[in-house]
Amino acid sequence: MRDQWCCMEKWEWDNHTLPVEFMLLGMGNVPSLQTPLFLLSLIIYLVTMAANILIVVLVIADLHLHTPMYFFLGNLSSLETCYSSTILPRLLASFLTGDRIISVRGCMAQLYFFGCFLVSECYLLAMMSYDRYLAICQPLLYTSLMTWKVSLQLAAASWLAGFLTSTVATSFLSHLRFCGLRIIDHFFCDFTPVLELACSDTNVVRLLAFILAILDIVFPFLFTLASYVCIIAAILRIPSSVGRQKAFSTCSSHLTIVTVFYGTLIVVYTLPRTPQLRQLNKVFSFFYTVLTPLVNPLIYSLRNREVREALRKALRKALA
Repeated sequence: MRDQWCCMEKWEWDNHTLPVEFMLLGMGNVPSLQTPLFLLSLIIYLVTMAANILIVVLVIADLHLHTPMYFFLGNLSSLETCYSSTILPRLLASFLTGDRIISVRGCMAQLYFFGCFLVSECYLLAMMSYDRYLAICQPLLYTSLMTWKVSLQLAAASWLAGFLTSTVATSFLSHLRFCGLRIIDHFFCDFTPVLELACSDTNVVRLLAFILAILDIVFPFLFTLASYVCIIAAILRIPSSVGRQKAFSTCSSHLTIVTVFYGTLIVVYTLPRTPQLRQLNKVFSFFYTVLTPLVNPLIYSLRNREVREALRKALRKALA
């Protein structure tokens, strides 16, 4: 299929003549793997949606979870639901039908919403680490500092930062002149693979992307890292092992999610996009865009006693 596209006439955005579609190479063109990949992706999507929606419902319904920590968790699960729905339905359709064509507007819309939810999640994870910092390092001031008003403002700021950042980045990218083959070597419209198709000067866009990455990915990551350095230092000062274990249990789930999310994210965006490493890049991209939203609610439900108890209550009520 790729060879057929390589022989097609090249195009460019001149004289207001716009290309109408791109082709996503996806995870590879192996017909025997399309059905297994479709079934695997479908199962992942259904479980991801069910698990994250369940977390949101539990946080809303159970009065014991009406705290800032679980309010942020509900927002995180909402983000993961949107995040998965940005990528997986289109990927499922390509596995099922073999059609890898996506319109330019569809591609830009996918890139826009993906950027929104990615940046929002970076900030929301930072807000959650700040919440855990106050709870462990400033326990006497926690209720006065982390009020419901402050929680709402922090969550709203996280969502707003994502939408503003993605609006700026997508706007600059969409005004570039593209030429050459209409092939995106990825399974979704990510910023870097789309930028590689541009034949006009991309220096301004690359500089803007670098600045936004510092502000919206690196800064939240460093803030989260600094929060956990303080948290771990405070936990180590607790004299009893039981006290240390109890304090660490309140943030272990979040720390696990942060490690998995940023670990794969850093690998994806620092790994050189050479022909030899592009398939590996796709594997790591699949991990943080598809598997991470699946893993997050499972981590919280399996490792968090209050969430497990809320789930038991809900099941008992449903069965009764």
